[in-house]
Amino acid sequence: MANMQPGLLGTKLGMTQIFSDDGVVTPVTVVQAGPNRVLQVKTSATKDGYNAIQLGFGAQKAQRLGKAVKGHFAKSGEGVVRHVAELRLTADGVAAYSVGQMLGVADLFSVGTKVDVTGTSKGRGFAGVMKRHNFAGFERSHGVHEYFRHGGSVGTRLTPGMTLKGKRMGGHMGAVQVTTQNLTVVKVDTERNLVFIKGSIPGANGGLVRVRTAVKA
Repeated sequence: MANMQPGLLGTKLGMTQIFSDDGVVTPVTVVQAGPNRVLQVKTSATKDGYNAIQLGFGAQKAQRLGKAVKGHFAKSGEGVVRHVAELRLTADGVAAYSVGQMLGVADLFSVGTKVDVTGTSKGRGFAGVMKRHNFAGFERSHGVHEYFRHGGSVGTRLTPGMTLKGKRMGGHMGAVQVTTQNLTVVKVDTERNLVFIKGSIPGANGGLVRVRTAVKA
């Protein structure tokens, strides 16, 4: 089932620490979530057939976009955006938004809010089975010859006579969509649209993330 919670698009800025009055240190990730512009509102009653809002975030040069895309952005206000994403919502949730509306962290988040953060994990290129799947490898003893970091047998000749689908092997690691759930908002800076989230979130600094109120809170 799709996530029906409201949220914002933002940029992961990096990690830092917050000290409380009693000296407790909390590691946090800083996300610039917004401002977002509502580019389109979709409802199940229209030809779209489902309820969602389309958000735009970030600056973009107009000459990099086609005429059709610029015309779509013009319906919601002045200027073009760099990132566009849809958020599926309930029928009641969609009713609270209108085309051209500007959204910031103050509209959705406050201290103590539980959030789910979705981003693209860091790409690690080609990785072997020990790094990619936490295989133990082989013993470093006499008789093991150039086989220390291999994955072992991947199949047999007779039965089943092939390598089974899904066999854990070396391959491309990272650069996939990852969601971290039930993180806590520690601090909100409404003037700069910054939200301080306890712990780490997926992706590299500068990467695009989606911060939504938690589904399982």
